[in-house]
Amino acid sequence: MTISRSQLNIVLSAVVFLSAFGILYHDVIRKMISIWLSDDNYSHGFFIPVVSAYLIWNNYQNLTKAKFAPANSGLLLLCGSLLFYILANIGAELFSMRFSMIMVLLSTSVFVFGWFLTREIFLPVLYLLFMMPFPAIIWDKIAFPLKLFTTNIAVTVIQLTGIPVYGEGNIIHLSNTTLEVVDACSGLRSLISLLALSAAFALISDLIKWKKLLLFLSAVPIAVALNIVRLTVTAILAQFYGSQVADGFLHDISGILVFMIALSLLLLEYRLLTK
Repeated sequence: MTISRSQLNIVLSAVVFLSAFGILYHDVIRKMISIWLSDDNYSHGFFIPVVSAYLIWNNYQNLTKAKFAPANSGLLLLCGSLLFYILANIGAELFSMRFSMIMVLLSTSVFVFGWFLTREIFLPVLYLLFMMPFPAIIWDKIAFPLKLFTTNIAVTVIQLTGIPVYGEGNIIHLSNTTLEVVDACSGLRSLISLLALSAAFALISDLIKWKKLLLFLSAVPIAVALNIVRLTVTAILAQFYGSQVADGFLHDISGILVFMIALSLLLLEYRLLTK
């Protein structure tokens, strides 16, 4: 099997680009991987690049049909993306530095392959956002109200069962114990993971656009509702068996079980939408 000169040039160009990209972003990527390893909220980050690559490969037929028309405007976009990275680096704004990776990838694609082909890979590349840890200030802005909402709904449901309970912020007071709804129980972790999963489902599926969007957005009510169920059941069990049911092994198992149920609901919704 012989390799043509044009194919060789493409391979060499890819090697040069990936090498330059790795040198430029090695510190950003290293710190991001460190967060994936140490923070359970972002442990799914390892899978996102793999899924992104699969989404591009899965769209291979459309890529081969896309018009190959390199655009010089991509070079202008690339310069702007690199300037954005430099400014973010000076300001030590980690999320902006990470986001600039997507900007560099897309602008390079426009410069090398053109707008038509870049349009086909835009969403798979944008999917890489799910691997990037949110700034703490944004995480807290979402997690804290979500904790309060989940706690209030869970307390209301428990009261309907006749169990004496009252809520105080993110604290659930039962007759024999007190439970605190911490960040890990806010549901934000499972929400982000489920959104990443539903986005992959939507992009892979052959559904029409509005059904893809519906499948993606449905991850929000599913994740929130199941987390409320999980918290409610945990509090009821704590009333009868003590607060130990909210810790350790049982807590982890319930989280896995809830996520599997959420995944099953997404699959069921997909089947309904295909009909």
